[in-house]
Amino acid sequence: MNAVTLLVIALLVYALAYRFYASFIIAKILAFDKDRPTPAHTLRNDYDYKPTNKWVLFGHHFAAIAGAGPLVGPVLAAQFGYMPGFLWILIGSVLAGGVHDMVLLFASVRHDGLSLTEIARREVGKVTGGATGIAVLFIIITALAGLSLVVVNALAESSWATFSIFATMPAALFVGWYMNKLRPGKITEATIIGVSLVILGIIAGEPLSRSQWAHWFVYSKGSLVLILAGYGFLASILPVWLLLCPRDYLSSYMKIGTIGALALGILWVHPTLAAPAYTSFVHGGGPIVPGSVWPYVCITIACGAISGFHSLIGSGTTPKMIASEKDIRIIGYGAMLTEGLVSIMALIAATALIPGDYFAINVPPAVFQKLGLSTVNLAALSSAVGENLAGRTGGAVSLAVGMAQIFSSMPGMKHMLAYWYHFAIMFEALFILTTIDTGTRVARYILQEMLGVFHKPFAKGEWLPGVFITSAAISGSWGIMVYMGNITTIWPMFGVANQLLSAIALAIGTTFILKRTKPVYGLVTFVPFLFIFTTTVTAGVMNITGNYLLRHDLQGYINVALTLTMLVLATIIACTCTTSWVKLLRGEKLKPERSSRVEPAPPEIAGEF
Repeated sequence: MNAVTLLVIALLVYALAYRFYASFIIAKILAFDKDRPTPAHTLRNDYDYKPTNKWVLFGHHFAAIAGAGPLVGPVLAAQFGYMPGFLWILIGSVLAGGVHDMVLLFASVRHDGLSLTEIARREVGKVTGGATGIAVLFIIITALAGLSLVVVNALAESSWATFSIFATMPAALFVGWYMNKLRPGKITEATIIGVSLVILGIIAGEPLSRSQWAHWFVYSKGSLVLILAGYGFLASILPVWLLLCPRDYLSSYMKIGTIGALALGILWVHPTLAAPAYTSFVHGGGPIVPGSVWPYVCITIACGAISGFHSLIGSGTTPKMIASEKDIRIIGYGAMLTEGLVSIMALIAATALIPGDYFAINVPPAVFQKLGLSTVNLAALSSAVGENLAGRTGGAVSLAVGMAQIFSSMPGMKHMLAYWYHFAIMFEALFILTTIDTGTRVARYILQEMLGVFHKPFAKGEWLPGVFITSAAISGSWGIMVYMGNITTIWPMFGVANQLLSAIALAIGTTFILKRTKPVYGLVTFVPFLFIFTTTVTAGVMNITGNYLLRHDLQGYINVALTLTMLVLATIIACTCTTSWVKLLRGEKLKPERSSRVEPAPPEIAGEF
């Protein structure tokens, strides 16, 4: 199979889905009103709530939702062959992920830009809201720990990647100040300056890595964890326009630009996929993902098709900056399709590798010896990039090798394999970091809302003691998990937790739709909810019985307890939502659970930010 075929099919399907399906949902089902004031206007405080240019906000939203999942997940799922992952990404992003993201973003905009927890409480009831709050807070901290671990592993001992990523932070601060204070509204000017600074940081990183100053940007795992946690804390407490939004906006150029270049590389090189459409591991027993293709392809590719983490961004920072409801389609549905395209690029890069080389990179050497496969280009690739690539598990390295092979096959690039390999490693770390900073801020919002029940000032976003306390609690929690843990203790929770959250969000979205329009329209969220919930619960049970209990150690029992907790919470939410659907279909009205309206910050307080 030629990779161009998959790429063209994906582009055509995504174009049709965005033009027709997304338009139908936003206009007919959600019935957006472009003239209705959004929370960014009615609650404006220029700290969390601030009307933002739709392209700047698209950049922030895409950068925030696109983390490790769309890059690493498809690479790991390539053990099943290229077809299962391709079909799941394509169908899932159109019928599940895009719908999930757009509906939850719309619901949050209609609920003062508040979190999924508060939407659940208002739309369904207190029990659902409470269970959602506990589930969301646990899941987001676990997700942030897993994502941070990938960044730490990518940056450790890499002065080029560390320097380039550090360089994006002062660039973002300058751009935020430039387009909000120095030259308000001059988006094009700020973009040119900011993108130029980011590119300069990337270019300068390579010669710096060979210079006498390289050791200033080489850090141990422990040091990087502390630095990342500190950055997450700052991104959570500073005004959203100053660091978080401009940094994500600038990073999105890097993300989309690199993926666009990879797409052009595929069109130019016409690589043939070396992996088969399906491997013998579709029935289970794979060396990377031990389970069968269903349900595990849907869990392994945890973001490229649908991701519960997106509902936290869509009910976190983004709805507080939506300038008009007409922007919801491009930001919600459009960003999800863009992430789906990223996943397909990652899948192509991985499956373009010779199967023997792919497995040699992604499994420990002892396991590879038992597979009966032999390497073809691995020794030459290791020599070209200057690193031993065998046994570099986790997906990030094999993705970098696949991307580097495609880039270096273009005219004039033949001798630049090492450059493109290190560039790809840096790109992956940058890709994921933008999810960590936004996720920390969103988790702060959620914790503030929950603590506001006990002490009302916490619920006010402008109350600085609450902002500092909750930000420190969140960044400290995931920082400790990363500092004390490793990939085997953190990552197993991520796939199931993330997809359970997407099922929870779809269930709440179904209630939101049923309360406002024709019952038949509820199918757009109910059908994907049913599939995701069934799939994820099955995977959770299989993890417990076929993986965690077989370990016979403390970590295995902890994983069992945590997985059971998530499954129970998700089941409670699903049952309460189902009860609400039955009542609504019978014509009964649900008892409203409205809280007091969020109050805008007084001018004298907003001015301080």
